[in-house]
Formats: sequence, structure tokens, C-alpha cells
Amino acid sequence: MRLEAIPAPALSRRIGLPVLALVATVVVASVLARVAGADPFATLGLIVTGAFGSKFAALETLNRATPLIFTGLAVAVAFRAKLWNIGAEAQLYAGAIVAVLLGTGALAAPWVLPVSMLVAMLAGALVLLGPVMLKTRLGVDEVVTTLLLNFVMLLFVSYLLEGPLKDPMGMGWPKSPALVKEARLPRIATGLRLHWGFALALIAALGVWLIQARTTLGFEMRAVGANPAAARFAGMPVNGVLVKTALLSGGLAALAGWSEVAGLKGHLSSDLSPGFGYTGIIVAMLALLHPLGVVVSALFVAAIFVGSDSMSRAAGVPTYIADMLLATALLFMVLALALTRYRVVWK
Repeated sequence: MRLEAIPAPALSRRIGLPVLALVATVVVASVLARVAGADPFATLGLIVTGAFGSKFAALETLNRATPLIFTGLAVAVAFRAKLWNIGAEAQLYAGAIVAVLLGTGALAAPWVLPVSMLVAMLAGALVLLGPVMLKTRLGVDEVVTTLLLNFVMLLFVSYLLEGPLKDPMGMGWPKSPALVKEARLPRIATGLRLHWGFALALIAALGVWLIQARTTLGFEMRAVGANPAAARFAGMPVNGVLVKTALLSGGLAALAGWSEVAGLKGHLSSDLSPGFGYTGIIVAMLALLHPLGVVVSALFVAAIFVGSDSMSRAAGVPTYIADMLLATALLFMVLALALTRYRVVWK
């Protein structure tokens, strides 16, 4: 048995195999539900109802999808150029720290939101810039450095919440002081929890798509990702493209933390992210690294998490099924991607 490259995969293969991967994921989820002692169809129905069955549920799904869109875009941008950014969690917390530093009265009201957003993006970009410089200058594997930075950043956040950023009026779990009203993202509609961070995430997805599809930088990112040696031979500044990619990717991931603090939580805590940075990898892979597909993928993943919480309460099925479902979806999607580009030859 060997793998043979397919020069130009047919459209049916490029679309059909990912769809088949999602169908296989649903089948596996049904089996898991049966093993847990629940009716598979009823369990899947409860997940859908829990995610979209009411106005409150749908808005919670959109809120959960917001940081996933940002981290999914960050990963998709980096992976497209074969820059393996596993540190979106660290970049997310960098953006969240800036939201608190500038949003608790440090800036004048008219400028606090746009300035804190731009500084948050800069902070996230700088967090990723270090590993990229180590990669381009010294050949250090960015998978290791970006992954380890996640733990460094979490420890740094814990230090801040126990020291300089600790809320003196807080009780119990350490958290930062609350943001002033002017530093909070407004709600899309009065009385709803959904904030304008979701709209900003949609704009970011459209912007990334335009960059990748319509600009020289997007072409260079694709070329470097496809074959860095050929791109360098053609005269492209490969290291410069990787740096620009890192700045964009880190900035997008930082917006996830900034929007969670400014739009939803109103303060920083060490449990701000339940793994949004890592889940962004799943979101990006399910979207086949397409920026617009990231929006759909993020909604799918958010619906699973929100719906699984509701399903667990209604059917008594453990919520770990959501994690198993996402892991299975990722494995099947990776397999589908491989079979899109290669065919199995039995000899």
C-alpha cells in the first residue's frame, strides 16, 4: 500500500470527503450516546435544541462562538503559511491583560475601546513574534516555543491576579477590577448578552479572506506555505512573510481575550478561557483553513459545547461526549484532508 499524490483533486472529492467526515462524526456520537445508556437520536436532538432551541440558547451559542472565530482565524492564518502557532491561548490572555490595564480608567472615555483593541492586538502579535524570530534566526521549532508560552502566560496571569491586578474588593476567586462602562463593548440589543464582539469577529473573518484572496501578502503566505524553498528561489522574503503572518495571527488571537473581557466578562480571571486557544486549532482544521469557513466551524463547535451542557442536564449523559465529538471530528477531518490530496494505491 502506498499514497499517490492527486495533482488536481475533483470538486466532488474536495467537498464530499469533508462532508463524509462530518457524517462519520455523527455516527460515532450516536454510538457514544448508546454506550452511555441514552437514545442516540434523542441525545443529538437535545444538543441541537440546547444550542438553538430558544432565543437565549442561540445567543449563548453566538457568544461562545465569538472567541472561537478569533482563535480559529489566528490558527488558520498561521497554518496557511505553515507557521505552527499552538500558542493562541497565550496571545488570547495577552489581549485580555491589555483590556484590563487600559479599561479600568487609564484612558479617556472616547478613545478607550479603539485604543485598547489596537494595543491588545499589538500585545498578542508581540507574544507570537518572539517564537517566530527564534524560528527564522535560530531554527527553533515554533511548536515547542508557542506551546510553552501558553503555560508561561497562565502563570503570569495568576501572578497579576494575586498582585498588581488583584481586585481589592473581590471575594473568593482572584480576579481583576471591573472595567469602566466606557471600556465595555455594548450589547447588540438591549437586554441581550450578545455583544458587538461577535460582529467584529465576522468583520475579521471577511478581512482575513480579502487579505488571503486579494492581496500580495495573501499570495505570499500561500506560496510560503506550499513550498518555502520554491518561494525563496522566486525571490520572496520568506522570513519577512512569516513575521507578517505572525503579527496578524497573534493580533487575531488577542482579540479573543480582549472581546471576552470587554464584551462578556467585564474583568480578567485565570479561568477566562476554557481552552479557546487550543479549540481554535480544531475550528481551523474543520474549516479547512478557510477564513469564512472558520465562522461556520466555530458556530458548529460552540453549538456542541452549549448544546452538550443542556443535553447533560436533560438526559443525564456526561458532557465528555462533547470533547469526544470534537476530537473525533478533528481526526476524521484530518483523514479527509489527506485523502483529498492523496489516493491509496494497493500494490
